[in-house]
Amino acid sequence: MRRKIFFIAVVIVALSMAAHGTLAYFTAEETGRNVIASGRIDIELLEWANEEKTEPFPENGISGILPGAKITKIIEIKNTGTNAAYVRAKVEKEISPAENKEGEQNPAFVAVDADSQSWILGEDGYYYYKDAVEPGEITKPLFTAVCFDKNIGNLYQGRAAFVDVVVYAVQTTNNGDTAMDAKGWPEA
Repeated sequence: MRRKIFFIAVVIVALSMAAHGTLAYFTAEETGRNVIASGRIDIELLEWANEEKTEPFPENGISGILPGAKITKIIEIKNTGTNAAYVRAKVEKEISPAENKEGEQNPAFVAVDADSQSWILGEDGYYYYKDAVEPGEITKPLFTAVCFDKNIGNLYQGRAAFVDVVVYAVQTTNNGDTAMDAKGWPEA
């Protein structure tokens, strides 16, 4: 009888080991790692002093300007990011005060020849580029010249005119059909 019980116990142990080994064949485990990297929106403001776009606009500007002058200043925006972007730009003009000159200066005496074919001037004062700018692409120029009114009088003699351009970009994916519809523009 002891032999019989021992034999049954051995058979039960053997069957349980076989069952355990069988379970190992029916189960599997695998670990996966998915890397999901976000894209990047980045732009570069390009300012040129000649039509060939070989000479950057001088950091210190240009001096000796007279009434009626037209200065080449080409403004473009390059998408240096990894995703398509909508871009907008704000042009701000300022005339610095001169010593011993009284009177209110008028920034309207300094004008830019903004491209109304590729850019739309919004009610908020920003110029919006009509097309999405793909990675590596450059917009058509926002403007190509700064023009000084020929009627500028002595009130402006010795003053400096500043034309500042501030540019922004937002993603195009899932963000409206045009730059004007896009959300997420940084606050100025």
